[in-house]
Amino acid sequence: MSTEPRHPRPAPQVGVVVIGYDDAAHVADAVRSALRQGPAVGEVVAVDDCSTDGSGVLLDRLAAGEPRLRVVRRSVNSGGCGTPRNTGIDAVTMPYVMFLDSDDVLPPGAVAALLTAATEADAEVAGGLCVRRELPSGREQPWQTALYTAPAVLTRPSQRPRLVHDTLCVNKLYRTGFLREHGIRFPEGRFLYEDFVFTARVLAAAPRVALVPDRVYVWHVRRSAERLSLSLDREDVANWHARTQACALAYEILLNAGQKVLARAARAKFLDHELRMYARELGLRDARYQRAWWAHTREYLARYDAADWELNPAAPGRLLGRVVLESPEPRDLPRLRELAARPARLLPPYARGADGTPVWSPELPQVTLAPLLTRPTGVLPLALDAELRPRARDTRLRLRLHELYGRVAAAGPRELEVEWRSRRDGHTGLRVTTALTPAGAGSWSAEAPVDLAALGAGTWDLRLTARFANGAVRDVTAHALPGAGRLRRRVVPSARHGVLLVQPYATHSGALALRVAAGAHGMLAVARDRVRRLLHRPPGDQEPPAASGRPLTRGRPS
Repeated sequence: MSTEPRHPRPAPQVGVVVIGYDDAAHVADAVRSALRQGPAVGEVVAVDDCSTDGSGVLLDRLAAGEPRLRVVRRSVNSGGCGTPRNTGIDAVTMPYVMFLDSDDVLPPGAVAALLTAATEADAEVAGGLCVRRELPSGREQPWQTALYTAPAVLTRPSQRPRLVHDTLCVNKLYRTGFLREHGIRFPEGRFLYEDFVFTARVLAAAPRVALVPDRVYVWHVRRSAERLSLSLDREDVANWHARTQACALAYEILLNAGQKVLARAARAKFLDHELRMYARELGLRDARYQRAWWAHTREYLARYDAADWELNPAAPGRLLGRVVLESPEPRDLPRLRELAARPARLLPPYARGADGTPVWSPELPQVTLAPLLTRPTGVLPLALDAELRPRARDTRLRLRLHELYGRVAAAGPRELEVEWRSRRDGHTGLRVTTALTPAGAGSWSAEAPVDLAALGAGTWDLRLTARFANGAVRDVTAHALPGAGRLRRRVVPSARHGVLLVQPYATHSGALALRVAAGAHGMLAVARDRVRRLLHRPPGDQEPPAASGRPLTRGRPS
């Protein structure tokens, strides 16, 4: 009779490298999340980057009761994430390796999902879905979901150029021998956005890649952290220099490896992601920052060739890049902020050149908007204005949709679905559909009731869906009209709550959002929160930071 167990334990195959610096509050949770992945994890290598807060002692205590945990203590702090990860790569003895930051966690089943995908597909790299979890609210936002909607096996990365958008190293499993054979390592020392370079080196080596839709990494974002991570602290223009440096190096790595498709996709990603993200924040910076940012961006974009600009020429990032490249000084920052929004909004005026061709402005006729004339209605950068003045009764949201070189009228605007979505957990508080009617001067208007008492306490984002007679549907946001007291905080009597404190405000990208506090307790909480925001937000900011600090001196890039 056989003595073999019916379900033999899987052989240990994965080493998890956990890096940390002065993070005693969280590193134990990270290590435990790796150990709980099961017997497939043969070792957890905790690399302590010369911590001074007792992290090393804590790790030693954990290792004393867990034979799979090894602690490697660096004698000199590296100043970044790359060096301790390289230390981990050198120390791992398992056939596969993963990376984990000390204030994040691996969700249950992460290693099993990636290891199964890698072994079944004989892949050097397996990737899965990372979710960004904001604390303390617990709100989660998935990262690059388009890549992880269904299982897939790619014989080479160029089959899916979108891979260059997933610059994270932590949501992937790597064959250790593959990394060592190709000499794939992170930049050493204090190098921001080291993931960009590492990921480019991985893709440049043309691995076989397996993708799974499973959640394999939870990236924690702590709004109450006392200091921003190096990569998330964007107030100094040096951060932009570091970001462009990493993007340029990633492009060169791919190009020099003969991965022209991926190199071109990396340049497109810079326009669509990096450029738009930083442009949305330009209005929050002082004139000195703006001039320095503008000059450096023009220098960077001057390296692009004609093919880089011809690919999808009507994309918002390319239009934005063209304006920057063609103007020696910062200009049109409010309008550029709207174009950089997601989804993009192109605000009036809509100028034309001498030959009638749509252009950015009379001062920049060389920046053509002609490609907009052939874009599908569902992807046009539609501009809507929004105004909301809270009242005790009959609060109304007023909306105005602008024409765009005749494209809106041709599509036949019919109605708007208005949705107020909770910033905390993403649920819908109110939803109503309202008709769009001609308002003259090339615009259409709509009104929707807003039941403030039913909406209740919280921060609410306005989301709109425009529907047209030609069958097109476009998700949009609305530009918050400033001035004339439109964005003023108001106290509104409420039969249900006693009193509501209501403030319409403009987000970083200029979209209308709404804060509501209910009752005396809620108003007190608003006062406390305002003090916290004043301590942590950049000067001039009108909303809580989209990405807050982490307790480390380093962190995941946005």
